[in-house]
Amino acid sequence: MKNPNEKIIFIAFTSRALNLAERISKFFPECEIHKPENLHEFVREIFPEARAIIFISACGIAVRAIAPFVKSKLSDPAVLVIGESGEFVIPILSGHIGGANSLARKISGLIHAQAVITTATDVNNIIAIDEWAVKNNCEIENPELIKRISAELLRGNSQSSQSIGIAITEQLQITPWQETLVLRPKNLVLGAGCKKNLAPEEFEIAAKNFLESAGVSELSLRALATINIKSHEPALLNFAEKRNLEFFTFSSQELMQLDGREYFLASSARVLELTGTDNVCERAAILCAKNLACKNAALLRSKAIFSEGVTLALSRFF
Repeated sequence: MKNPNEKIIFIAFTSRALNLAERISKFFPECEIHKPENLHEFVREIFPEARAIIFISACGIAVRAIAPFVKSKLSDPAVLVIGESGEFVIPILSGHIGGANSLARKISGLIHAQAVITTATDVNNIIAIDEWAVKNNCEIENPELIKRISAELLRGNSQSSQSIGIAITEQLQITPWQETLVLRPKNLVLGAGCKKNLAPEEFEIAAKNFLESAGVSELSLRALATINIKSHEPALLNFAEKRNLEFFTFSSQELMQLDGREYFLASSARVLELTGTDNVCERAAILCAKNLACKNAALLRSKAIFSEGVTLALSRFF
């Protein structure tokens, strides 16, 4: 998925362009305006981190500046070009997954400009699967099939009668069609408890085995949750950071406020004595899911002990 950084970078070179950048930037709190002396070095530095890069310049300047750093539609930032006159807003990179098309539409509405969208699905008023996935918080497991799906839609073929289709599920081994584009909804929370200073690789192995045994994809994980006394545990922080997971911690009092009978939670007198709560992983998983969903949460897999000093549970919110 995309880097969660929300920073938008404006690049301008003339007084007129800088004035337009200032005008637009008022609508975006997480933004910076730059007039770089060395454009190549500046773009090289910001390209991996920015959510979006907006050139207020000629298209040619933007294209030459970003060309050496373009890697993948799955990771490249949105890149847009706006002419100094402010008449046209043109997304030139990461229109769907990166959100350049939607950002162009937003900016054009704010400054009464024309968004120039050229992607085939948008031009033909057909839903772009990759853009839909981003808007609905889904991870694309096999993005190489996006072009095939889009081509079928552009030809007007019905997915139900073809050998290619789309599956939206956290469950593993779901392939209804010969070629199945798999979208993983980010709707799972991994609840964890672990011993102090656990080696990160030990937790990695335990978590992977646990998720496989639960029959769910790691790509559907939205968050990792635990008790607050584990908020600085390297193994947990490492796991969450590598996967861009939200990391939630709760006090023992917060965990114990959850009605364990409603979710049939396990209870341990020893864990209660050590931590102040009778169950860390299940309670953290459920409480986190409830906070994320503000609606319903279910314990998808109850407490399991994986290797020495690691307990895991899995919840789903909907």
